[in-house]
Amino acid sequence: MDEIRSYHYDPAEFEAYKQWALEEAVPFLKANLNIIGFWVDAGIPAEVSGKSPSAMELGSANITWIIRWDSKEARDEGHKTVFGGAGWQDIWSRHPNADGYLQLEARFANEI
Repeated sequence: MDEIRSYHYDPAEFEAYKQWALEEAVPFLKANLNIIGFWVDAGIPAEVSGKSPSAMELGSANITWIIRWDSKEARDEGHKTVFGGAGWQDIWSRHPNADGYLQLEARFANEI
């Protein structure tokens, strides 16, 4: 099971977030979780189409990352262990703006 995390992060703080993510967050997360990928917006407008496309108030997410888990229960326990631990708390203490997350979404999907 994969957890797909999509964030709408404050565009005014985005460059500082990207630097923090690259230098601190992503290396720690990759060392402690089964990260499939971690992506940040490339600055190219999203292509939205389909039978009933609609404008989203915040636009498209500008951060997306995927974590592979054995189960939802393993995910819940992994979150407690990793994000509640001293290593992550140290990294989080240097976050450029922890209030910059305008919206967070976690979805769960099975690979086919």
